[in-house]
Amino acid sequence: MDTRKKLYSLLGDLPPLDNPISADTAYAEERKNYTLEKLTLNLNGTEAVPAYFVKPKTGDKKFPTVLFCHSHGGKYDRGKEELVQGNTYLTNPPYAESLTELGLAALCIDSPLFGERSGRDELDYYKETILQGKVLWGLMVYDHLRALDYLHTRPDVDPSRLATLGMSMGSLMAWWIAALDERIKVCTDICCMVDYHTLLKKGLLKKHGIYFYIPKLLKYFDTSSINALIAPRYHLSVNGSQDELAPLEGLDVIDTTLKHIYKELGAPEAWQLKKYPAGHEETTDMRKDILKFLTTNL
Repeated sequence: MDTRKKLYSLLGDLPPLDNPISADTAYAEERKNYTLEKLTLNLNGTEAVPAYFVKPKTGDKKFPTVLFCHSHGGKYDRGKEELVQGNTYLTNPPYAESLTELGLAALCIDSPLFGERSGRDELDYYKETILQGKVLWGLMVYDHLRALDYLHTRPDVDPSRLATLGMSMGSLMAWWIAALDERIKVCTDICCMVDYHTLLKKGLLKKHGIYFYIPKLLKYFDTSSINALIAPRYHLSVNGSQDELAPLEGLDVIDTTLKHIYKELGAPEAWQLKKYPAGHEETTDMRKDILKFLTTNL
C-alpha cells in the first residue's frame, strides 16, 4: 500500500474524499487591513463547518494562501477566532493581520469540538468515535483536507501556492496535512514537533490531549516517517527549548533524520528545525522567522 494511503487508513472510517463540497457566505466585511469572509462550508456531509477566510484588500487577483490550523489549549470556544483574534500563547498581531499585510490570504475552519462546533465533551466524543470505528483526529484531518479542496474552487486563491501553519494542536495538523497532501508547498509549524517514542520514554503522554492518539499508529509510523512524506517540500518547524510537550531529545531525533532525508533528496535547505529559549509559546523571533520563510518560499 502507498505510504500516504497507509497513514490515512489509520484515521478510521471517513467519508469519501471526493464527496461534493459547497460553501455559503454568511457575510463579508472590510477590516482595517484586510477583507474578512464568514463562511459555512459543507465538507463532510454530516456537520456544517464554519470558517473564516481573510485576504488583502489589494494585490494580485490570485493570492498565495495559508491553511491556518487553530490550536487547542482547552479553549473550545475559540476555534477559528484564533486567526483573527490571536491567542494568549501567540505573539501579536493576530495572524490575519500578519499574513494579509504580506499579501497572503488565509482560511481557518472550526475543527470538531471547537468554535461554533463546540458543546460536546472531548473525552466522551473520543469514546463515541472509537465505538463507531472512527478516530477523532481522523475527523479533524478529514475536514482540513476537504478545506484544501474548497480553496481550489476559489478564483482568488493560487492553488500552486498553498501552505499550512498552526500552533500546538494546529502545529500537528499543519504537518499531518502537508504529509498527506502534496498540494501543500510550504509547511510551517509552531511548538508541537512531537516525537511519540520520546513521550513514551519520558512518561509524558499525559501532556497531550486525547485527540492526539491514533490507534495502531506506532505499528507503522513514527513522527520522523510522517514528516518525511513532506520532503523535499519546504518545511519550517519552530519549537521552544523548554517545552515539555515537545522534548528536546525528540526534536533532535527528528531533526537528524529529516536532515538526512532532505540531503538525500537534494534539498537540504528546504528543511529547518529551529529552537528558541521559550516554553509552549510563540515568540517574536519565531513569528519573524515564520513570516520570512513563508514569503520566501510561497
